[in-house]
Amino acid sequence: MNKIVIIPTYNEKENAEKIIRKVFSLPGNFHILIVDDGSPDGTAAIVKGLQAEFEDSLHLAERTGKQGLGTAYIFGFKWALEKGYEYIFEMDADFSHNPEDLNRLYQACADGADVAVGSRYVRGGQVRNWPWDRILISKGGAMYTRLITWMPVHDPTAGFVCYRRKVLETLPLDEVQFIGYAFQIEMKYRAWKMGFKVKEVPIIFIDRVEGASKMSKGIVKEAMYGVWKMKSFAISKKNNS
Repeated sequence: MNKIVIIPTYNEKENAEKIIRKVFSLPGNFHILIVDDGSPDGTAAIVKGLQAEFEDSLHLAERTGKQGLGTAYIFGFKWALEKGYEYIFEMDADFSHNPEDLNRLYQACADGADVAVGSRYVRGGQVRNWPWDRILISKGGAMYTRLITWMPVHDPTAGFVCYRRKVLETLPLDEVQFIGYAFQIEMKYRAWKMGFKVKEVPIIFIDRVEGASKMSKGIVKEAMYGVWKMKSFAISKKNNS
């Protein structure tokens, strides 16, 4: 009951079993919580079929309808806190995040970080198989976020993260406002503003091979406007304190 990886899913039948088996093949005794948003392709059924094999370490939460990445993680965070886990990870199901990097994120937290971020944009980090325009949007968004918030994180939209329990216990999870890329920014921003140590760990991010991307123009727009909203909220809170 020490480390748990939260993996939100929506139509990930091609990847679900493979990502679960890969995580469980790693040293470190990771547990997994799949948060499935009513995938019509049968993703949850695949996970249920594996639970007999991984009885004590594979958990499934089924939600009704597609409710968004951020709400899936908030649900998972609360679940993991209730169950007593100390190190709580978030990771995509599509292998764009290499499960073998989980132990590197864990080690960063074990060595003193409160939040360890799998970063594409620090020395040693890379992005592979993305078209140039996707890279431009991602890197531009990272620079845009740093410029506005002054947050010293090179990859604020990264979705491969390890949180120590105390961070998620302290953050007001019910006040988190965003559900897409902006959710990832908001979580790091709130942790940093509350004084927690955020460390970036270089990773190689590889675009998904199977299944469909969940990226949309709405998610990008939410992030662009969300950064300003976070900044103005922080200024307002400071002025009222």
